[in-house]
Amino acid sequence: LICEAYHIMKDLLGMDQGEMADVFDEWNKGELDSFLIEITRDILKFKDTDGQYLLPKIRDTAGQKGTGKWTGISALEYGVPVTLIGEAVFARCLSALKDERVKASATLPGWTSDFGGQKTKFLEHLGKALYASKLISYAQGFMLLREAAKVNKWNLNNGSIALMWRGGCIIRSAFLGNIKDAFTKNPELSNLLLDPFFSERIIKSQDSLRQVVAQAALSGVPTPTFSSALAFYDGYRSSVLPANLLQAQR
Repeated sequence: LICEAYHIMKDLLGMDQGEMADVFDEWNKGELDSFLIEITRDILKFKDTDGQYLLPKIRDTAGQKGTGKWTGISALEYGVPVTLIGEAVFARCLSALKDERVKASATLPGWTSDFGGQKTKFLEHLGKALYASKLISYAQGFMLLREAAKVNKWNLNNGSIALMWRGGCIIRSAFLGNIKDAFTKNPELSNLLLDPFFSERIIKSQDSLRQVVAQAALSGVPTPTFSSALAFYDGYRSSVLPANLLQAQR
């Protein structure tokens, strides 16, 4: 999600790294306060020994150590739609196809619609979209823990798990304290999106998420995780889905 936000700032809004660093610095003072937002700010500011920004010199291919893959496999085994982590893993796989992507870039046209809106306003949308998508990803993760606990007869304290992550994990953020509060108020909470604190914020942020996904699509900037977050939200809030047609086909 953070990489996609950076990609949108760079290619859709045409921002330089100093501007982007300032946005991440501002985000880190609010609800998005987290270790990863903080180091992203510092990475964007960092210059090489020649005085040039280091980030553009780093090859745009990412490997993986396996944790995302294992989570995706578990999600499929338990039948839980942990779509954001799945898309994040696939995005890394796609990034690894560097030589193919370079060839394809010379052959396959995209759709480039120049951004004609207000940059400041769109950055507000982007921050809210990042918050909403982050919330949806955590909601999916806790859905997986809930199902695994049910199948394996585990007694999990989800609030304590959130605090454990906050203590010394790469995903540590102020956000996790709100998750702990949600499970303290309702240990049987079926989904974080249904907690009053988070439902209020997702309702306020959904328009921003739609704006970001729509504009990125029109501008040819890939946003697999933002798009997946929106698709999950719309699916989860739907009382009727087209799976009846799927069942008829089967």
